[in-house]
Amino acid sequence: MKEMMVGSAAPVGPVGRWGAAPPQALLERMKDYGQEGAFALWDELSPEDRDLLVRDIESLDLSRIDRIIRRSLGSQVLVNVVNLLSTGFLAPLVEPVPESSVSRVEDRSSEDKERWWKKGLRAISEGKLAIVLLAGGQGTRLGISDPKGCFTPSNILPIHWYIMTSPFTHDVTRKFFESRKYFGVEADQVTFFQQGTLPCVSDDGRFIMETPYRVAKAPDGNGGLYSALKSKKLLEDMSARGVKYVDCYGVDNALVRVADPTFLGYFIDKGVSSAAKVVRKAYPQENVGVFVQQGRGGPLSVVEYSEMDAAMTTEINQSTGRLRYCWSNVCLHMFALDFLNQVANSLEKDSVYHLAEKKIPSIHGCTMGLKLEQYIFDAFSYSPSMTLFEVSREEEFAPVKNASGAAYDTPDTAKLMLLRLHSRWVVAAGGFLTHSVPLYMTGVEVSPLSSYAGENLEAICRGRTFHAPSEISF
Repeated sequence: MKEMMVGSAAPVGPVGRWGAAPPQALLERMKDYGQEGAFALWDELSPEDRDLLVRDIESLDLSRIDRIIRRSLGSQVLVNVVNLLSTGFLAPLVEPVPESSVSRVEDRSSEDKERWWKKGLRAISEGKLAIVLLAGGQGTRLGISDPKGCFTPSNILPIHWYIMTSPFTHDVTRKFFESRKYFGVEADQVTFFQQGTLPCVSDDGRFIMETPYRVAKAPDGNGGLYSALKSKKLLEDMSARGVKYVDCYGVDNALVRVADPTFLGYFIDKGVSSAAKVVRKAYPQENVGVFVQQGRGGPLSVVEYSEMDAAMTTEINQSTGRLRYCWSNVCLHMFALDFLNQVANSLEKDSVYHLAEKKIPSIHGCTMGLKLEQYIFDAFSYSPSMTLFEVSREEEFAPVKNASGAAYDTPDTAKLMLLRLHSRWVVAAGGFLTHSVPLYMTGVEVSPLSSYAGENLEAICRGRTFHAPSEISF
């Protein structure tokens, strides 16, 4: 970040509450952390803006933020050096996840699926499952100013729903739910909470100023979930409700199966501390992170697509003919509540965040800087036991990442995937479809009040004809 010099000939502004200089004790604390540059334009501020700046800085946990900045910047340097010396390029030291370590769709018997379904339903009926929705992201890539979660309605849940927002999405998201009467859920079944924020910094760790009186800040990533659950005492709240398991999902997947009994039953059956649903990569260049092992036989973690070099992206498993790094992370996770308590403490103790280089609004215009983020999958490295559960892309993964008109992952492509899936349910239940446009461009939607995953539709559909597009409900 460039140094900001205030000329000696500049007129002295009104003294105001704080006098001609910043509060001495606060200035000394900022000097201790190398962040005194935040006061560089103090002499040019009005008394009101000086007050805003002081309050903004006083709201920061400076010792924690300094620890995060130092450890994150230092960790990145160390990782780069180790990888460069070991491999000749900046790539993670990882191994593919063995196929035998994944519960694959083709390996499951109908008996297994029935057993898991019943076991999951029993746990849900006993109040042992909570749902966490990650809804802190803004819809900028969708071409809208609202939060992503306000783009389409969410599912109706009979269990407690914890919804993580950010300071930038919280009020709009709450009003969205209120205006739609919580989609049929009682208001006291829903708990909204905000993830944290962290200052945006330059390459040398200095705060970037969004305005002369405000530090630029950004949400601390979807992995901010863990510290937020801990600091807001929501893990205690879950425990008091009798919750044992937590289902966590991202807001931008139109086909997510919330509180999936089969996945929950499988999770309980395996007795692990964490699990993730995965789909196979559709093609080598698909922009999804993949699961890997940290060294041969090590713990599972995720490598983002931006961290994979071309060779790693396209490498083929010669015995299967498929990609070696193929198990995509689609942000559908299950955790044991006890593990969430442990990992929240571990992540806070280590305080290593990912460095995301982004354009940051600043007093110099948009400038390149670093956002400090934790990711939801950072917890997996701490998990004493973890398993992966393959699901069908056509049934459970319709991402909404881009605005309408883009080639893929748009609201339109996600809607079409849902219509196609529900059309297959209707046909499988003995129904018939007519359509005035090609069927691959349309379909029917089955109300979630009628069926969760295509079951129990025979009484509604058998022998009946439905014209697409339409909605099917009781």
